[in-house]
Amino acid sequence: MEELGRKQPEETKAASKQPIIVILDDIRSMHNVGSAFRTCDAFAIEALYLCGYTPAPPHRDIHKTALGATETVSWKNFTTTLEAINDARANGYKILAVEQAHNSIMLNNLNWKNEKTALVFGNEVTGVNDEVLKAADGCIEIPQWGAKHSLNISVSIGVVLWEMVRKA
Repeated sequence: MEELGRKQPEETKAASKQPIIVILDDIRSMHNVGSAFRTCDAFAIEALYLCGYTPAPPHRDIHKTALGATETVSWKNFTTTLEAINDARANGYKILAVEQAHNSIMLNNLNWKNEKTALVFGNEVTGVNDEVLKAADGCIEIPQWGAKHSLNISVSIGVVLWEMVRKA
């Protein structure tokens, strides 16, 4: 990895981070959780919050997809997503749900300026819980033009994080 200029895990953990927390709201797939860890590592995200029945490390299926990112990304486990939101808000984070909703801001129109932001990604089938949507400061939506109008959560996390950090 040295020839590619990549940081060692200890360096990655200690490096400066994007002021973003990714909150997973009742995610059912361990592979999606592992992918979230890996994507958060790639974009140097502050933390990953695992909520509700979202699986947490250590688990073989999470580690299989995370490829070591469970060791480089700070993470916390919360009984409910509202607890995670309250924790983030108490630390100065604005809460944005990533969901198709009335009055959502299209991701390409989001004017993010490196502010502390917590992004809530919802369940693979039901999306972000209604109670969580009400607690959020707003919603952002990924523009889509296909018939399905949905993306796998791991793809959504990558798209949203890339769009935000490339503008920072």
